[in-house]
Order: sequence, then structure tokens, then C-alpha cells
Amino acid sequence: MPENVFRFESPWILLGLLVLPILGAWLFVVAPGRRPAIRFPRVSELLEIEPSAVQSVHWLPSALRMAVLALLLLAAARPQTGKRVSTVLTEGIDIVVALDVSRSMLAEDFKPRNRLHVAKQTIGRFIRGRRNDRIGLVVFAGRAYTQCPLTTDYGVLQSLLQEIEVGMLEDPTAIGTAIATSSARLKDTEAISKVVILVTDGRSNAGSIDPLTAAELASAVGVKVYTVGVGREGLVDYPDPRMRGGYTQIESDIDEEALATIAKRTEGAFFRAHDPEALDGIFERIDEMEKTKRETKDYTRYREIFLLPAALALLLLLLERGLSATRFRTVPG
Repeated sequence: MPENVFRFESPWILLGLLVLPILGAWLFVVAPGRRPAIRFPRVSELLEIEPSAVQSVHWLPSALRMAVLALLLLAAARPQTGKRVSTVLTEGIDIVVALDVSRSMLAEDFKPRNRLHVAKQTIGRFIRGRRNDRIGLVVFAGRAYTQCPLTTDYGVLQSLLQEIEVGMLEDPTAIGTAIATSSARLKDTEAISKVVILVTDGRSNAGSIDPLTAAELASAVGVKVYTVGVGREGLVDYPDPRMRGGYTQIESDIDEEALATIAKRTEGAFFRAHDPEALDGIFERIDEMEKTKRETKDYTRYREIFLLPAALALLLLLLERGLSATRFRTVPG
């Protein structure tokens, strides 16, 4: 939004206003005291004289002259008004978040909820913290598909994020397909940076493309992949489908070596999240590493308004000259 501004081109001229109180003291205090006194034989006669209407405002011409001088100083300082406009130039980042929706994401080692629920919350906060970046969503299990194409409509993006749930796709886990699908969304964009954030709790055991081959293809089109492994090691609680409200245990099986290699080959980074707090911290680090470049240029167009005080000074000067030549005319003698 344009911002209204005001300034004086030559503000040092306003220092002349400091002289006006001294001049006023001379005109209204010192000078009247230096006039020759009129002698009256009896003081009682002096008391009987009532001042006329003109005499009661005898100071008016001098005050007008002072005002004229002040307005001329203001005009000489060249007051200006303008509008300051800020132009924000951004170099956006295109980001695709690839989220694992295989059944192992229901494991409840991220108490009090499961891995998928916590991952969705963390991704939602990440989206709220971005500005001017296009973000898309890819979900994957035994295959992958685009839940939301690249967009800056974060409201729609958040709604589609909340709709993600386990069971949308059949198991097992196709990490290579997820990377290839995400990279395909990014390869033709003109963003300064293209990023995939892949969140999974397993190892690739499905799909027609190997994860490392997919990583090479991503690197070839300028896509950087951050891989995030979620879940604790060892046995973790998992809802038992045979018993309502019951649990069984499954073994975590995260292929850290493959995830780290994928990240390295695309100049990204691999992170391991053992709890919700660690996952939050990981997304905060990625947020800092992939910041949008913002450059702001300010410019202001000024309009001269010195004619306003100058015109007012001229009017007051004409008024003072007219009063001094008529009602306030002094007769020498």
C-alpha cells in the first residue's frame, strides 16, 4: 500500500523561525516602550480616555507582518508531499512434500497419536510459515499420486492435507515412485530452488523405479531432496486389527542408508525423527535452509506545495498593507 509522506527539501531554512520570537518581543514589548510619552497635566484626565476599537488591536499589523515572514520561510524551505511505494521482488521456491501413507504410519510411537497424524500437524505448521512459495503434496504407498499440485493457495493446501489418511493407497512402500512423481511436478518450473521433502517410516519395497535411480533423475532436473525418517527403532505399538482398542507390536524398518544416499545425491539432507519434537525441529531447519529471497525497493514521488504558504503570505501582506493605509494609518507629527 502507498504510504503518504511529507518533508521539507531545505529544512535548514526553518531555523529562521527561531528569530521570530526575538523579533516579536521587539515589536510588541521593546518598541512600544521607546515611543515618546504624551504628557497629561492630570492623571484623572488620562483615566477618562477610553481606547477605540482600532487602538485595542494596535498589534494586528505587526502580527500580520510576523505571519507573512513565517509563511515565507516555510515556502522557502520547499514543503513537499509524496507517496512512498514499496516494491517487493521475490525469488520463490517450489516445494513438494511427499508423505508416506502406508499402514506402518499408524504406529503409535509418537504418543499420543500415530506417526501420520503428527507428520500432518508438522507439515501444516511448515505450510503456515511459508510466504510466496508454491507448495504441492504427493502421497505414496505401493504407488504415488499428486494430492495437491503446486499452489500458493495455502487454505486449499491445508484442507487437502487434512484429507490424507492411511488406506488411500495400497501397501507396500514405493519411495522411488514417490521421488519420481514429485520431481515430475517440479522439473518444468522456473523457481530458483526446487525441493522435495520426503517423509517416510519404511524402506522401498515396491514400484517400478529404484529410489537411487529416481534420485539421479531428480538431480538431473535440479531437484533437491530432503529425506525424513520418522519413528523409533525397535518394537513399537500398532493398532491390532483383530481387536477393537487393542495393540500389537511391529518392528520399525527405516532404511536410513538409502534415505541418506538419496539426499546426498541431490545435494539435500537426511534427518531422523524419533519423536514429535524432533520432527518439528527438522522442518524448522529445512525452513531456514530453504528461505525465499526477498528484495524490497522503495521509491517516493514528491509534489511541491510551497505555493500554498507563499500564496497565503501574499494575501496576509495585502491585508496588512491595506489596514496600515486605512484603519491603522499613522499621521506623522
